[in-house]
Amino acid sequence: METPAKQTEPLTRAAFMLAFDLSKERLTNRGELGYLLRAAALAELLLAGHLTDESGKPRARSAPRHGGLPGVVWEQISTSPPRSWRHWIRKESGKAVRLVRDELEHDRVINVERRRFLLFPLTVVTPRKAYLWRRLAERVGQAIRGGRPVTRMEQDDRVLAALAAAARMKVVLTRTESYRHRKRIEQLSEPVKPITTALRKNIDAARNAAQAG
Repeated sequence: METPAKQTEPLTRAAFMLAFDLSKERLTNRGELGYLLRAAALAELLLAGHLTDESGKPRARSAPRHGGLPGVVWEQISTSPPRSWRHWIRKESGKAVRLVRDELEHDRVINVERRRFLLFPLTVVTPRKAYLWRRLAERVGQAIRGGRPVTRMEQDDRVLAALAAAARMKVVLTRTESYRHRKRIEQLSEPVKPITTALRKNIDAARNAAQAG
């Protein structure tokens, strides 16, 4: 069987791509996608040494060379008093979705069609190369379910899988699978543990609030 090509997209862009359900031809987890993207940006910064974890709060170090969402997040952290990882995942999450979407549209990775339904604006996102989405989803699924040692995996695949699991993304794994593979997910999460923990708590809090009305 052919091995899927390695994805080279930054974590923020890959996380957006992963949220697209090819079978239903739509983005999933729309209300929580901003949390995932902000968490992915924080993970990029932490892994690259632009942030450190100090007593459960990110601290800015050297500025990243590239902009995009990670640059925005780093600038916010570097000019603000110390706050929790959960705070930075929640902050301006809606803007994060638009920023990454527009970046992918500009680079012709996705098509974005803007319509109106009655009086409401409607944005329809479709991938330009569906096979890239399919390969990405396959690789993340294999990272969670596969038998390959975690320490021998590509770091981006490992962290993206951990973020997807923390975000409770059904397009990646079901609740039952999440429980079944919980030990492996913990191993996958190790390099960005404070971020996946904060992301999971934010997602759970948002869903509990929605259920409570």
